[in-house]
Amino acid sequence: MSDMRRREFITLLGGASAWPLAARAQQQPAMPVVGFVNAGLPDASLVAGFRKGLNEAGYVESQNVTVEYHWLEGQFDRLPALMADLARRRVAVIATPAGNLAAIAAKAATTTIPIVFSVGEDPVKLGLVDSLARPGGNATGINMFTVELIAKRLGLLHELVPKAVRIGVLVNPANTPIAEATLRDIPEAARVLGLQTHILNASTSREIEAAFAALVREQADALFVASDIYFVSRRVQLATLAAHYRIPAAYNTRVAVEVGGLMSYGTDRADAYRRVGVYSGQILKGAKPGDLPVLQSSKFEFVINAQTARLLGIEVPNALQLLADEVIE
Repeated sequence: MSDMRRREFITLLGGASAWPLAARAQQQPAMPVVGFVNAGLPDASLVAGFRKGLNEAGYVESQNVTVEYHWLEGQFDRLPALMADLARRRVAVIATPAGNLAAIAAKAATTTIPIVFSVGEDPVKLGLVDSLARPGGNATGINMFTVELIAKRLGLLHELVPKAVRIGVLVNPANTPIAEATLRDIPEAARVLGLQTHILNASTSREIEAAFAALVREQADALFVASDIYFVSRRVQLATLAAHYRIPAAYNTRVAVEVGGLMSYGTDRADAYRRVGVYSGQILKGAKPGDLPVLQSSKFEFVINAQTARLLGIEVPNALQLLADEVIE
């Protein structure tokens, strides 16, 4: 056989052997789809945490699982329609990290598709699970204790800025569960500390600007930012306005302090997202959500930005520096 003929023959063989492969590829079931729903803005660090969890459970995005990311950028009213669409398309898992309302909307949309949540308060109280040890239905996840930490965070703000008496409290009325919980718990926490509170509402970036103008008019001494997923995604705007108006502010997450916020106290969010990823992966492998116990956050972080404190003329007490998990210089 001449060299040329041999090459043609090999090429033909290559083509022939490729055919069954193509046919096999078409018969393979499509990769399972995880619908990831978050009411905030896209956040690379949180996605990294979620992917890390999926990897721990043996799943790699685009290799053996597809993740559809839905970021609602504060438009909580879009949740029911989005969840209904995910349910109609029968995705394999709905993941709702950091979202009471998202988890509630998912549960309302489907009683069969597995849901993995991280929520800010007791999921039994939110009607998501029967019990923490045995969730029983189609949902499980993690309780981040966002609501339980309200009084503790206000107390730390008071210790950091003891002269502050009038405290503005920023809540997002569009995020009903968190807004209601904050309004329920803040008055008593403030009363115990001898503080006065002034409630401010904001659901858009323009309303956040208006809230700061109102804070100045009301001559508030400090600001307590509710643990809202939209506020977390607007952290640069919040920290910038707080610096501009020289208002000491407390947040629920370290990422706000990393961009110039004064202090935060709350759950380690990247770790919570990782754990949502792990549970999502375990369910893809065949675990039933009703059998996976609800996890309780055990990693809480108190972070202070020393540079911001200096700009505001705040002397950070030694005791608080020792108590802090991190002091950002």
